[in-house]
Amino acid sequence: MSAGVADPAFPAGTDPGLLDRVRRSLALAPALVTGEEVRDLGERYARAARGDAVVLQAGECAERFAEATPSRTAQRLAQLRDLAALLGRRGGAEVVTVGRIAGQYAKPRSSPWEETADGTVLPSYRGDAVNDDAPDPRARAADPLRMLRALHHSRQVLEAVRAAGEPRVFTSHEALLLDYEEPLVRGRHSCSAHTLWIGDRTRDPAGPHVAFAARLANPVGVKLGPGATPEDAVRLSRALNPEGVPGHLSFIVRLGASRVRRHLPDLVSETLRRGAPVLWLCDPLHANTQRWADGRKLRLVENVLSEIEDFVRVLRSHRVPRRGCTWRSPPTTCWSARSCPTCARGDPGGTARRATPGSTPARPCGR
Repeated sequence: MSAGVADPAFPAGTDPGLLDRVRRSLALAPALVTGEEVRDLGERYARAARGDAVVLQAGECAERFAEATPSRTAQRLAQLRDLAALLGRRGGAEVVTVGRIAGQYAKPRSSPWEETADGTVLPSYRGDAVNDDAPDPRARAADPLRMLRALHHSRQVLEAVRAAGEPRVFTSHEALLLDYEEPLVRGRHSCSAHTLWIGDRTRDPAGPHVAFAARLANPVGVKLGPGATPEDAVRLSRALNPEGVPGHLSFIVRLGASRVRRHLPDLVSETLRRGAPVLWLCDPLHANTQRWADGRKLRLVENVLSEIEDFVRVLRSHRVPRRGCTWRSPPTTCWSARSCPTCARGDPGGTARRATPGSTPARPCGR
């Protein structure tokens, strides 16, 4: 039985015969990305590791099958390119543009259950690749066949990305569903995306997700949250980049504004002293979430900026290139927070909206 079967996305009651048939179908499917494209991205990440480029990774928390359309993809690409152009103008360096796109159809959840407004307890929505977000027990049942739909829609979106031309946008998603990821490996390349990352919940150095990523020639990333220790960072760097290839491994730091100065220096110093080379990226959104009493979430712009600034200071003090960031945002998100009147005045109606299953809407306003 594969490591992925043990993932709570597909519980013990899942039909093992159906899961096996889906895996075999995935293994026979044409690759989404090519080895040449993966090597191209690896060379660009290596330039970022040397300080000659900056990595921008951006996109939605979770994609939806219904939004795998040319118009929606065009919106997302326009946002990515606008952000890349802004970084390029401000930093004067090559921008390596990576979208959370064409595959981000699974979501890690902190609980296997969630309660609806009327008090009904249902299995958590885990992304369109696993179940449906409709508040109905049948819709929430994990369905392996949805992984085939995820592959189909990923291909649709990727075709639109390629058709859009330059500047090149590479694809990425979290390597969460191993029953999806494992059959899509060809040789040493994952063909589901140009680069994959391991989430903070699945980054156990002795766990199946790290073992899977350690086999890949693709650039890989690991999310490091507040619970990450210096020893974790050292072990992960050695496991995932044993040959010390510059740019092959990224640590995506998501500590929260109040914790960066306290935790990041030890993570960096111990990795430098005892670990393998790492490209450090900042995720300033995830750990800065605040929840209001009515259930709404928000991330204050000042906290996001504070995490970025402290991240830069810590890496500069260790003489390490601070070479990138990752953002989660829908195509309508406002990124001119200091000049946006709604964001600047801290208007609660602009900085927060109710949570939806497909995204974490705790972001600056949607203007």
